[in-house]
Amino acid sequence: MEDFFRIKLVERHGKGIRLTSNGKELARISRFFLLGLSNFQRGCLAEEQTFRVGASRTFIDHFLLPVLSDNARLKAGPRYAVEIASDDEIERRLHDLTLDFGIVTTATLSRPLQLKDLGGWKLHLWLPCEICRNEPHVSRALKERRLPMILPVRELPPLDLLDGYEPCLTCDSFVEALIALRSRNMATFLPDFLKPETGDAFRRVRVSGISNRTFHYRLAWNPRLLRLNPHMIRRRGFLLESLTMRLRS
Repeated sequence: MEDFFRIKLVERHGKGIRLTSNGKELARISRFFLLGLSNFQRGCLAEEQTFRVGASRTFIDHFLLPVLSDNARLKAGPRYAVEIASDDEIERRLHDLTLDFGIVTTATLSRPLQLKDLGGWKLHLWLPCEICRNEPHVSRALKERRLPMILPVRELPPLDLLDGYEPCLTCDSFVEALIALRSRNMATFLPDFLKPETGDAFRRVRVSGISNRTFHYRLAWNPRLLRLNPHMIRRRGFLLESLTMRLRS
């Protein structure tokens, strides 16, 4: 293929090889046409398609799985496969056509990818009452970077207040941060739809410049796949409607 196109498609990397930028582009083009042939074959054989959806672990646990696990829809509906992925990975895989849909928190994606807002959420600081005297004390400890913190680094939005902060514990997701919070030794930031057990063990503290901000989940897709597979238009509509309702509730 390199002889035919007269360009370098692979390059040596360590003990193996990897695609060059031209090789990656050729792979995208080839994948696009192969997906078209695969969709045509499924249509001829009346086979159902599996739609691949990427999202954060917290979004999958609290929104995506409940929507996709609806028994009434599963009886006659298409199949889905969910995968934990970061915003950057989702963007790359939507371009590569290895994901059908993604849920991201970023406001923009590189062209031709498209976005639609699903709903907003706010961020709150939660901490055990044992390490919380009062809100001014917590705010001062946080500002001076003395508050023992759990940071869910893959899902926490960038916050100026946390620049240079050295947490006691890092994890990937808000779900994991909530589990660690139950040790009652550290504080963490959680979205407003996720909170520790009710009672007097934990306290929510407002943080200036953070508690009043609204963050968003957005559905992302590659319009090239919609042209390739018209069934994706209905799946997009289903995900937009169902996930928006789930976030609002």
